[in-house]
Amino acid sequence: MRFLGNIEAKTDSKGRVFLPATFRKVLQGASEEVLVLRKDVHQRCLVLYPESTWNRKMDALLAKINEWDDVGQQVLRQYVSEVEVLTLDGNGRFLIPKRYLQMADINQTVRFIGVNDAIEIWAAEKTAEPFLSAEEFAAKLKELMTTSL
Repeated sequence: MRFLGNIEAKTDSKGRVFLPATFRKVLQGASEEVLVLRKDVHQRCLVLYPESTWNRKMDALLAKINEWDDVGQQVLRQYVSEVEVLTLDGNGRFLIPKRYLQMADINQTVRFIGVNDAIEIWAAEKTAEPFLSAEEFAAKLKELMTTSL
């Protein structure tokens, strides 16, 4: 399952937003009904995962954590404590809880960006400029694509 697109939307006064139709179609095609929302670990945005994607990520994390290691357990606890399980309503909307809106500095306008098997949700004004300059992007892409594994 792959999400592609860059779509702007508005939240209502309660924090509800329509998931763009292009993303809903991908979810429906994969028979995904449950979504998991989490603040991104690296960026000031939110990430919406289909349940199967979330479960794969959790399996990968759990495989790396020793249940007897205190620090590993603290990392796991923090990672899962910042999660919200969501479903779309009959109109294709979901609620972004206020604490998540604050975590990502979202006021009203959001930008959904399809990133492989997840959907990022950004405050629209944070995406007004490219994430990297054209020169930085080209250099980093070339570096990634020419470095052997």
